[in-house]
Amino acid sequence: MELIKNLKSEKVFYFFKQISMIPRNSGNEKNISNYLLKFAKDRNLDVIQDSSFNIIIKKEATKGYEDLQPVIIQGHMDMVCVKSNDSNHDFTSDPLELKLVDNKYLYANNTTLGGDNGIAIAYGLAILDSDDIKHPKLEFIFTTEEETTMNGAQNLDTNLLEGKILLNIDSEEEGVFTLGCAGGILMDSELLLEFEEIKNPTYKIEIGGLLGGHSGIQADRKRANANKLMARLLFALKKEVDINIISIDGGDKYNSIPNVCCSIISVSECDKNIVKEKCLKIKEIFMNEYKSENLFINIDEIAFENEKNQFTKEITNKVIDFLVLLPDGIQTMSEDIDGLVESSINLGIIKTEGNKIKFKMDLRSSLRSKLYEIINKIEIISEIMGFETNKYGEYPEWPYNSNSKIKDLSVEIYKKLFNINPIVNALHAGLECGVFKEKLPSDVEIISFGPNIFDVHTINEHIDIESVERFYMFLIELLENIFKIQNN
Repeated sequence: MELIKNLKSEKVFYFFKQISMIPRNSGNEKNISNYLLKFAKDRNLDVIQDSSFNIIIKKEATKGYEDLQPVIIQGHMDMVCVKSNDSNHDFTSDPLELKLVDNKYLYANNTTLGGDNGIAIAYGLAILDSDDIKHPKLEFIFTTEEETTMNGAQNLDTNLLEGKILLNIDSEEEGVFTLGCAGGILMDSELLLEFEEIKNPTYKIEIGGLLGGHSGIQADRKRANANKLMARLLFALKKEVDINIISIDGGDKYNSIPNVCCSIISVSECDKNIVKEKCLKIKEIFMNEYKSENLFINIDEIAFENEKNQFTKEITNKVIDFLVLLPDGIQTMSEDIDGLVESSINLGIIKTEGNKIKFKMDLRSSLRSKLYEIINKIEIISEIMGFETNKYGEYPEWPYNSNSKIKDLSVEIYKKLFNINPIVNALHAGLECGVFKEKLPSDVEIISFGPNIFDVHTINEHIDIESVERFYMFLIELLENIFKIQNN
């Protein structure tokens, strides 16, 4: 990718390209953390790297801003790693291959781009590297494991911070200022399998071509979940013919709506045509329900080179019934904010692994009571069906706050710069703002915003270059005018 030039945000794109050379999947942030540590030391900036590889970089106020309270600017290092089926990209070692499309959008080649949340790092480094921006003392926080457990933010020592305003650059729609978000928890249900010898022909059924996407941001789009579609297909098959499951595997991220699911089944020779005809009918039903998605269902006879066993009939039925019963998608809508999803579930992963099958879910809600109602429902279903459950990675919601000075100033500046009235809302996604709201003093104001980033958590993720430019202009203007609310 040629370096994007002749923009105020040229440095933003320069640093985005630099960090795209460093693999940074969740749990593998040591190298990107060390890069940020070296960046700060090379510029004689105060820097702290903690045991979770979080980074805090502090930059002193410019002339005339010394008496203002520090401002915290925050984003996360890690990214969701999704690639196309035919990609050989290794997210643990390979740099991202960036590509410019129509001189308007920045993509990665057959992988997620990491704009979520690499753009926050790039903005942060551009500001830290500049000497012509007016600002109070700045405290930059770059956290780890946001896309999985939020352990970075949970483990950060906030006593190291002085700021009374936190600017979170982890929203993906320009001109939208977020003042609240959902909390959430990760949940697993697993079943110990019982096997028997395969005696019939075996078939691989693949459901794919779906849009997928971010299970929080795109929850209201009602996109198809490949794992749940597979549940419906297998349930329809078992009502008409005798089938045994050999494996089911779908999705690879808790917080991504799965766009592919594969199941291998065995079925008698005399029933194979019925299975194929049923798959065609189910495909028509699904295509009618999800007209905007390029859905396909493939069924192919396969042979196993090595010895392989199938689930017993009892286990097959139990897995299918459990998969059908598991709730998924939107559960409740907010009564306070029109059109906002209040709570949801994403069945992000199904994995057949050795003698177990595992179902991995991402639960979200802006009301903790609703979150636990959903948890209880899954635990009851699991217990009845003989599955074991496990919960972890809980993070708090960020209660909506309409009475916010930083919100008022942000709206004022955005309207002045672009003659557009921005939107103020809450988000059905987990932001670290909820964690920081609980850990920081109660008088700290928080706002989340960012440039346009489309199709996050998918291989079509892309950044709007002009939006990055506008947002950089806005961010600089906001820092230069922060005295308007700090002096009141």
